[in-house]
Amino acid sequence: MEPLTEQEIRSAFVNCTKGEAKRLSVPRDLADRPWGDLDFLGWRDPQAPGRGYLVVPSDQGPVGIQLRSSDAGSWQTRRSMCSMCVTTHTGGVSLLVAPRSGKAGQQGNSVGAYMCSDLACSLYVRGKKDAGVGARLRESLTLEQQIQRTMANLGAFITKVTAR
Repeated sequence: MEPLTEQEIRSAFVNCTKGEAKRLSVPRDLADRPWGDLDFLGWRDPQAPGRGYLVVPSDQGPVGIQLRSSDAGSWQTRRSMCSMCVTTHTGGVSLLVAPRSGKAGQQGNSVGAYMCSDLACSLYVRGKKDAGVGARLRESLTLEQQIQRTMANLGAFITKVTAR
């Protein structure tokens, strides 16, 4: 992924108002991010732990999605699998919900998916971040195919969020 500026990130959001995009907490360490190992930028808001954000490159420019998670529950101690990168975690997968863009989102419609709680799918797929014993299943797919699958899963999620 190409490095993004704070302004590029803020202007990418499609499922929140311009005011909300202006107020969201952009990571302060953008210059230190491992951009070469990232397929998308994902982070949790340190001031509002129930919020997360994704910025995904596309042919039309970056697309940003605001996410929210429910309060922690007992289900988080179970072993779960991220539906994007197929990494299993004990307590490291959350149901993240995105308001739909446009009129549907204004009416309260949303789309959810189980994702790595820290939104670091790219690093788990590449083995740059460890989710613990048995977190990455042994696969016959190449690394490139695993990356493509992760991005296809994420693309399908974003399509649901932005569908009119």
